Amino acid sequence: MRRLGLIAAMASLLGLAAGAAPGPWDQPAAALAGRIADILGPGQARLTIRNLSSIPNEAIPVIQRALEQDLKARGVTVSGADSANAVRVTLSENARNRLWVAEVSEGDDTQVAMVKVAAGQAQPPPPAGELLLRSELVTTGPEPVLAALNSANSLVMLEPGAIVIDARAPQGWQEQKRVSLDGQTPIARDPRGILMPSADGAGFEAWLPGAHCTGSVSQADAGLNWSVECSLSDDPWPLASAIMPQSPPQAGSAAMAENAPLALKAFYNAARNYFTGVVSPGVGVDLPAFYSAALIPRAAGNGALLLDGIDGKVELAENGSLGAVAGTRDWGSDLAVLRSGCGTGTQILASGSGEAVSDSMRAFELPALEAVPVSPPLAMDGTVTAVWSAPDFKSVYAAVRTPKNQFEVVRVSALCN
Repeated sequence: MRRLGLIAAMASLLGLAAGAAPGPWDQPAAALAGRIADILGPGQARLTIRNLSSIPNEAIPVIQRALEQDLKARGVTVSGADSANAVRVTLSENARNRLWVAEVSEGDDTQVAMVKVAAGQAQPPPPAGELLLRSELVTTGPEPVLAALNSANSLVMLEPGAIVIDARAPQGWQEQKRVSLDGQTPIARDPRGILMPSADGAGFEAWLPGAHCTGSVSQADAGLNWSVECSLSDDPWPLASAIMPQSPPQAGSAAMAENAPLALKAFYNAARNYFTGVVSPGVGVDLPAFYSAALIPRAAGNGALLLDGIDGKVELAENGSLGAVAGTRDWGSDLAVLRSGCGTGTQILASGSGEAVSDSMRAFELPALEAVPVSPPLAMDGTVTAVWSAPDFKSVYAAVRTPKNQFEVVRVSALCN
């Protein structure tokens, strides 16, 4: 009788366990495991998880166990490093929702599976003192975007082979004018370009490898009439993120002249697809070749030039010296300045390192030779291919290649906590 009682008690406990409420990650783990198994079929695979979300790190082992169990139930066994199959899961999020992305590799073939996590699983606010990055989709299309600019109620976009001008319509941006650049510029494997407002603010200037374009607009009966002219040029490019107006002083003060916009130009090597390190005016120290740069304002009125070098190093040129910046190991090659008004007022937004189906952006401050993260990572719905500051520096724009090979322009802004 005692044995029967023990068995009954165990059965009761098992029944309670079976009826227990599921954990918060069970449903998305099961859904993602099902999609992974649909791609792989029965077999073995290595599983890694990267957390770019606000999910606490102590929850990652729980999520990994749930994925492993759900995969095993579908015939996929998680194995060691000797397996030819790999599953790389990225836990990401943005201002709208969480997204779990699995890159499933079988030899040289990679497929992507995604699941959205229920909106009811609220995202915690950033810790006190941090800011929160938010993204807003501006436009999407089939061609890569090197840069974009709002000008005269139009959206100007620089593509590798064209300048495209969109007009605002009730259903969104619609193409108004397209100027082909075929034959005028060499197309690099990873093309670059810069768009900036013209001096009068009524048009734009564009720089591409070997070419310089200007755009002006006039009012026509049917709306805006854009005129675009391009010419061959090897002149230095303005560093879009390095034109940083200082905080405006009181009119008539002695500091008025010192607070004029700071501008740098850099020579671009079209054959090599990077900046040579020669800038005008000089900064008092020899600079290495670099992919991107940003000028960080300092309280004394001088600027510190931040460089993302072609050797993967991030360095800061300030007061005639050049030093390596710590805390940038996970940075990609794209960065831009954001004047959020949060924290010290100015941050650097950097993309994540490496090619990723689900990339991210994060805000940093540089009080000295160390990059201090001041926001959680903001997940992007694809790979960030370019980043640039808005003309007023109150937001940053990113070009993103989605897993479906579409190209988005996303506006990133910050909320202070």
